[in-house]
Amino acid sequence: MAAPGAGDPLDAKSGKAPLAQRIDPTREKLTPAQLQFMRQVQLAQWQKMLPQRRTRNIVTGLGIGALVLAIYGYTFYSVSQERFLDELEDEAKAARARAQERASGH
Repeated sequence: MAAPGAGDPLDAKSGKAPLAQRIDPTREKLTPAQLQFMRQVQLAQWQKMLPQRRTRNIVTGLGIGALVLAIYGYTFYSVSQERFLDELEDEAKAARARAQERASGH
């Protein structure tokens, strides 16, 4: 029988596959071949996840862009609806007219 972790697909006692052991390449003494293999595996994992990540990034970017455009559009819409400056100007004209009437009436 092979040693545990030496390629056994299932552990005989628990029936589970063995987990990969995490290692720190800076602390462990690894051969250049082992380091190269680690780089290859990491690259393969990264390339495998790239399409999903790219899709998520595109969807996130479109969502953020839509939010920005919505805020921008709402800002222009709300500013165009604001008539308070016009109302203030109308009130100022009316106040001036009343002041002139009082001045001319007395």
